[in-house]
Amino acid sequence: MKEVIPIGADHAGFKLKERLKQELAAMGYEPLDLGTRSEESTDYPDFAHSVASQVERGQVARGVLLCGTGLGMAYVANRHRGVRAAVAWNPEIATLARAHNDANVLVLPTRFVTD
Repeated sequence: MKEVIPIGADHAGFKLKERLKQELAAMGYEPLDLGTRSEESTDYPDFAHSVASQVERGQVARGVLLCGTGLGMAYVANRHRGVRAAVAWNPEIATLARAHNDANVLVLPTRFVTD
C-alpha cells in the first residue's frame, strides 16, 4: 500500500502543487490533493488546517503545504497537536528539519524555491 501524502496550497502555491503531485506519484507515493483547485485568491488557513488535521489525527504520517512565503501555513499548521511544520526552501534545510526537528509537515515557500 502506498503512503498517502496530503498536499494543500493557496493560490500562490497552486502551480507547484500540481507539479509536486506528479513527482510524488512517480516516487511511489499517493498524493492527496486537499486544494486549492485554481490560482484564484484563497485563504491559506483553510488548506493548512486540512493537511495538519490529518497529521494530528494520525491519518497520515506527514504532509506538504505550499504558499508564497511558507510562514502563514507553518504558523497555522503548528497550532495542531503533534504537527511540526518546517519551512524549507532547499533540500538541505528540509533534510535538517526532518533529521534534527522531526518535522512532519514540509512547507514550501513558492516565491523562494526553484525547480
